[in-house]
Amino acid sequence: MNRKIISMETPDATAKIFGSYDGNARMIEDRFGVTVRNRAGEAGDSIVIEGEDPAGVTAAAQCISYLHGLSGKVDQLSDQTVQYAIDMVSAGQGAELKSLGDECICVTTKGRPIKAKTLGQQQYVESIRRNTVVLGVGPAGTGKTFLAVAMAVRALREKQVSRIILTRPAIEAGEKLGFLPGDLQSKIDPYLRPLYDALYEMMGTENYQKLVEKGTIEIAPLAYMRGRTLDDSFIILDEAQNATPEQMKMFLTRLGFRSKAVVTGDLTQTDLPRGQKSGLSAAVKILAGIEDIGIHYFTERDVVRHRLVQKIIQAYEKYDREQARRENEKKTARHYRAERKGGPGGQN
Repeated sequence: MNRKIISMETPDATAKIFGSYDGNARMIEDRFGVTVRNRAGEAGDSIVIEGEDPAGVTAAAQCISYLHGLSGKVDQLSDQTVQYAIDMVSAGQGAELKSLGDECICVTTKGRPIKAKTLGQQQYVESIRRNTVVLGVGPAGTGKTFLAVAMAVRALREKQVSRIILTRPAIEAGEKLGFLPGDLQSKIDPYLRPLYDALYEMMGTENYQKLVEKGTIEIAPLAYMRGRTLDDSFIILDEAQNATPEQMKMFLTRLGFRSKAVVTGDLTQTDLPRGQKSGLSAAVKILAGIEDIGIHYFTERDVVRHRLVQKIIQAYEKYDREQARRENEKKTARHYRAERKGGPGGQN
């Protein structure tokens, strides 16, 4: 039997690692084939990891050590955090977890620090810091928009820019603006709601309204960007998969001096008419390799919503791969039949 022991400073730290009804400990036990138990002594609590496989015991200990370090920075360890730590250690990337959560991007009105929760998010934040233009591409729930807004708020507070401009294409699941009630502002508000929500959380409703009135914050449909030059601004284009190539080029060429632009989108959720190419899809190919432009790809591992979101994304990706495989097989079969029909001995 192989064993590792990790000392705990307080019973509270031990409780966080074990989780509600020992749920966190069971997740670690199931993945690494070990037994995790608490041992109290005169010198304080400790967590004992035991198992037949030494590699499993070592991996479980590495995972618990990371969670131990993180437990002092958060109120509780969520299922997503524990699962992410388990996945990273299983993939041999456990050592990279040490720096995660060290940097606070900004603080919400309720005093909650906003930090990168995954290595993918941390790399995305670093890319925004280093580059003038960043394209953040990936599935829903990975924090693409929220972290971009947090970086914009930070830049505004630190006076790196004088205003924040947030924009989205006014296309959503086939609906048209004309079908919505009210004036133009009322019509576009539903499309921009995720951006409002992020700003409310970081700035508070009252402060946000004041900044909007002063023109420090501007939220508008993508079409309103045409013909403008945006200097001294932090500009975010959200849901960019719904922009056409022409709109994407128009947006990127609005960039002025002392400005930064972040483009976010999910290429699997395009709402453009059938046959219309996504501007985001084109941009990641056209702009790859250009200095001062960063392209960051998120994966399902970066999802920080409910754990089922990650499984849903994986299921859809598997379905899409299977559909593509079947379509390729059909094309190959049609091509083979056509060759047989038109080849030697066949009918022309």
